[in-house]
Amino acid sequence: MGDNNSNSSDVSGSSLPSGFEYWRKNLCFMTNMGMTETERDEFAVFKEWRDKTKSCIKCEEWRDWVLDYSPTVTFMQDQITKIGGNINKTNIMCDICDESKGGGFNPQLGILLCANRLGSKFQLEDTLAHEMVHAYDHCKFDVDWFDLRHHACSEIRASSLSGECRFTRELRRGAFDNFMKGHQECVKRRATMSVMANPKCKGQEQARSVVDQVFQSCFSDTRPFDEIFR
Repeated sequence: MGDNNSNSSDVSGSSLPSGFEYWRKNLCFMTNMGMTETERDEFAVFKEWRDKTKSCIKCEEWRDWVLDYSPTVTFMQDQITKIGGNINKTNIMCDICDESKGGGFNPQLGILLCANRLGSKFQLEDTLAHEMVHAYDHCKFDVDWFDLRHHACSEIRASSLSGECRFTRELRRGAFDNFMKGHQECVKRRATMSVMANPKCKGQEQARSVVDQVFQSCFSDTRPFDEIFR
């Protein structure tokens, strides 16, 4: 996780194409013309590494910016520190993710930001705030992440407090019907999707049921904020 140059040994050297030469080779690659199979394989490795590196560099730039200038992120970072945690750029890692998610939290490793799933610094800001709520909960409460009720509670809080369910984000997702249903419905929907990914969860019906069971108490708990940010 977080090793932006994991494939650099495969493509390092002075012969890497750039500028016009990269454009020419990419055109050959896309049209399947003017390249041998060996050249195609070599260029495919380089292209994958190049795209990954560019994505991760941009992700790290956005990460550093929000750590300095986002009121939500800087507030969460301070609150985590106050209860004995430590979330900073050394354990907030950018990498390429196979899954369709924006990020993740691991109690031992820190926070993962999925560089290939985050299209702007403001989307990264919401994602980082979401994962920081999980980090806060892990430090503040005795969270068992394999207990579906515990997991659901933290997901409800993270979706509600991070800003990812404010109406502008819902509209940008094209979820007009969901926007009309309101903030709480967005939180329930996104929490259910996250709980479904828990290996202890047997499917959507169980995830939705668990979210409903704990929703009111967990949604009402806005710590460390005084109120919900919308």
